Amino acid sequence: MDKSTQYKIFNDPIHGFITVPKGTILRLIDHPYVQRMRHIKQMGLGYLVFPAAEHSRFTHALGAMELAQRTLNNLREKDTTISKAEYEATLIAVLLHDIGHGPLSHTLEFNFIKDFHHEMMTLAIMRDLNKQMDGKLDLAIKIFTDQYPKKPFLNQLVSSQLDLDRLDYLKRDSALTGVYEGSVGIDRILKTMRVHNGNMVIEKKGIYAIENYILARRLMYMQVYLHKTVLSADKLLRHIFNRVRLLIKQKKPLHHPSPALQFFLESEQSARKKISAEMLKHYIRLDDNDIFQSIKLWQYNNDPILSDLCMRFQSRKLFRTTFLDDKSSPKKIKEKIETQTPQILKKRGLPHDEESAGFYYAFDKSYSEAYQYENEGIWILEDKNTAVEFSKAADTKNIIALTQPVVKPYVVHLKEIQL
Repeated sequence: MDKSTQYKIFNDPIHGFITVPKGTILRLIDHPYVQRMRHIKQMGLGYLVFPAAEHSRFTHALGAMELAQRTLNNLREKDTTISKAEYEATLIAVLLHDIGHGPLSHTLEFNFIKDFHHEMMTLAIMRDLNKQMDGKLDLAIKIFTDQYPKKPFLNQLVSSQLDLDRLDYLKRDSALTGVYEGSVGIDRILKTMRVHNGNMVIEKKGIYAIENYILARRLMYMQVYLHKTVLSADKLLRHIFNRVRLLIKQKKPLHHPSPALQFFLESEQSARKKISAEMLKHYIRLDDNDIFQSIKLWQYNNDPILSDLCMRFQSRKLFRTTFLDDKSSPKKIKEKIETQTPQILKKRGLPHDEESAGFYYAFDKSYSEAYQYENEGIWILEDKNTAVEFSKAADTKNIIALTQPVVKPYVVHLKEIQL
């Protein structure tokens, strides 16, 4: 038999050729639930700052799965026993780890469903796929939910301080934004991974690659994920949907081009108890296209605030983000913004009452943490019997500084207001 017919090859700009075995995994890749990820941007609104950052959750999922194949093959070479079923289940868990993301990834995650996190939806979708595939995802679900105590390192490849999700998105996002400070030496990290007492550790010779990985995370958050323009676009989009919800409550006429989006906007959905079948049905029909098509239509709505906000988004006329330092007086800044915003809106012929003005500014804090070591750290294998948490094993004290979260207060406001 020609072995080439047993695999499908994807050409990836980050990892090269990705070989996918035909069977359950390829069936999953071709499933509409997974194909939906092609229409969800990996970096949300990052494309408004970095024009080439148009890559999707789908390409990221394939990339992470490829890294899982390389890692499992390397571990087998180091005499770690991984059965065929465990191998395939781990690839499935990594492939599907982000399938629960909604439109524009994190941006609107909490806007549609209360008491919600995308991993809850991921698990609900995996369980639905498992029913459709006659239980073939049983082991993958156990690994994803960390319910496979026999080999905890398999879950750590899916979700940990050094999981394959992070390794792929750092490398991918760095390359496609052109911010090369975020580039990570993936090959060295994967080659120095090994299993010690059932857990994933890094051989001592990989310690500097881990140091680079943690520093890259910090730089990518500062320069890309929490870029001031990304924060501004994020607030504008949230204001658009807050305005839409207000109009719906006021029974104002509002056309919805997306029935799935309409379901979440017109009903108060909560995941506190569980993800209902009705929620799941509508959620898997949502992607970025629903958002973009709605905003494109709403810019012509009769409500002047919604129309203006949507026109701003469509033409990239975003608000300004000003980070507040220790010398700033939040009270004075708040008073200035609350005074000047209505004045500017009035000059433009827009509603300028207190409620309307509130859609043109926002106060918030950005938060980033490059490395958490207290609950789930990265472990370095000092010798064949001893593993040490990375911050204690590292030669440099800079790592200790990177374990501290960075919190930066900021305000998003009209550009006419000088702070």
